[in-house]
Amino acid sequence: MEQFDLVIRGGTVATAADVMQADVGIKDEAVVALGRGLAPGAREIDATGRLVLPGGVDPHAHIEQLAASGMMNADTFETATTSAAFGGTTTVISFAAQHVGMNLRKVVDDYHACAERGAVVDYAFHMILADPTEETLARDVPPLVKAGHSSLKVFMTYDRLKVDDIQLLDVLSAARDNGAFVAVHAENHGMITWMSKRLLKGGNNAPKFHAIAHPRAAEAEAITRLVACAALVDQPIMVFHVSTAEGAAVIRRARGDGLKVFGETCTQYLTLSKHDMDKPGIDGAKWMCSPPLREKSDHDALWQALALGDLQLISSDHAPYRFDKSGKLASGDSPNFKQIANGMPGVQARLPIVFNEMVSRGRFDVTRFVEWTSTGPAKIYGLYPKKGTIAIGTDADIAIWDPDKEVTFGDADVKDGAGYTAYAGRTVKGWPVTVLRRGAVIVDGGALSAKPGSGKFLPREAGPAAKPLGRPSPEFDPRTNFNARLD
Repeated sequence: MEQFDLVIRGGTVATAADVMQADVGIKDEAVVALGRGLAPGAREIDATGRLVLPGGVDPHAHIEQLAASGMMNADTFETATTSAAFGGTTTVISFAAQHVGMNLRKVVDDYHACAERGAVVDYAFHMILADPTEETLARDVPPLVKAGHSSLKVFMTYDRLKVDDIQLLDVLSAARDNGAFVAVHAENHGMITWMSKRLLKGGNNAPKFHAIAHPRAAEAEAITRLVACAALVDQPIMVFHVSTAEGAAVIRRARGDGLKVFGETCTQYLTLSKHDMDKPGIDGAKWMCSPPLREKSDHDALWQALALGDLQLISSDHAPYRFDKSGKLASGDSPNFKQIANGMPGVQARLPIVFNEMVSRGRFDVTRFVEWTSTGPAKIYGLYPKKGTIAIGTDADIAIWDPDKEVTFGDADVKDGAGYTAYAGRTVKGWPVTVLRRGAVIVDGGALSAKPGSGKFLPREAGPAAKPLGRPSPEFDPRTNFNARLD
C-alpha cells in the first residue's frame, strides 16, 4: 500500500522563506512529507525543472456580486473560481455586499448559497457594509464574525455605498469590539464628484477622463483621514487597492508612527497606466476601474512600497463586467465615463502577470512573489498556515509552474464571464501548468477537473496582523468619550 496519495517529485519548492529541492508527499488533502527520495505515491507528478509553489490566495475579488445600481457583474462563482484556478489561485476572498436597506445576515446567506453551488476553489467572504445602522452593527455583525466572517469593508466614495466619518468610526468601533478587521476603499468623494461635474459640463465624456475625475489627491486625503479615524479607535485597517505614490507614502508614515495600517496594491496598478484608457470611441472603457489607472511612474513607487513593507499584498480586485449592454455599455452605445461600470477582470491574469514582472524579469526573487500573492494574504486574513505555504500539515494547495513557458494573453483564453482581458497581446514567461486544491489535481493540461461546488468555505478568525496593538486607556470609550487620548 502506497504511503502517499500523491507525490510531486523532483521540483523546486519555494515558500516565502525558503527555496529547496524536495519532493512533496500528500495524503488526505494535506502535505505530510517534504524531502528527497520520498516513498512512492498512488499517483506521481514529475516536477523536474519546475517550481512547486503554494496556490495563490487572492484576497480581493468581486464574484456574482450585485452592484448598488442593481447590475449583476459578469461572473458566477463557477466562472470566477474556474478562472482563478487556471491562473494558479486556489483560495479567493470575495464579498457579501450589503446595500442600503438590506439585512446583512440574509445577504451573507445568499452569497453562501451562490458559492456552495458553484465554487471550484476554496473561499471566504469580506462583508461590505453600506448601511451600518446601529441595529446592523449590534445585532448582525457579532454573530457573523463569530461564524468566521472576520473582515468588514466600507467605501468612502460612491453615491450609494459611501459612509461618512461618523459611520466609519462606528464600523471601526464595532470591528474592535468583535475582533474583526476593516478594509476600506479610500477616495475623497467630494473631490471626485466636483471634478466629474466640471469635466462633464465641459463635454469631456470619454473613458480617459475617468482618471482625471479621480484626482491623485483624493486617494492620499482619504487614506490620511481613514488613518486618523482608525488611530482614534485603535483599530487595525487594510487600505485596499493603493494606486499612487502619494497614497503609499501616507501608509509609510502611519506605519512609521507605529500604527497598524496595512495596504494592498493590484496587478493593474503595477503594470498598466491611464494611457490604456485613451482609445478610440468607447474602447477605453475596458480599462476603467476605481481607483483609476495612474501614471507609469507610479509602478516603480508601488514596487518600492512593497519592497519596503509599506504594502503587503498584491490582489486582483477582480470586478468583471462584459463589454456590452449587459455590462459596461448598459447606459447605451456612447455612455459618458460616469455611466460606465467600473471594474476589470483579473483573477486569472494576476499570478502570471506578476510572476513575469517579478521573477522572469529579475525584479524580485520567487520568495517575494510567494509572500505578496499567497503567504501575506493568508497571514493577514486569518488563513495561515492552513493556506499560503507548503509545510507539513498545510492544505495541499499547490501550483506547479513552468518558469520557461511563454504565453500570450488573448480574449479567447479567459475563463471568467467578462469575455476579455486587459492584458490581451501581452506575452509572459512563467505559467502554472498544474494546479492542486487540497491534494486534488483541478487543472492540468489546460483542462479543469473540479466539479462546481467542490470548493469549501473557510471560516476565519482575524489574522494576528489584524489584532490591535493594545487596549486604549481605561478612560477611553468611543461611545462616551471621544476626547480621551489613546495610549
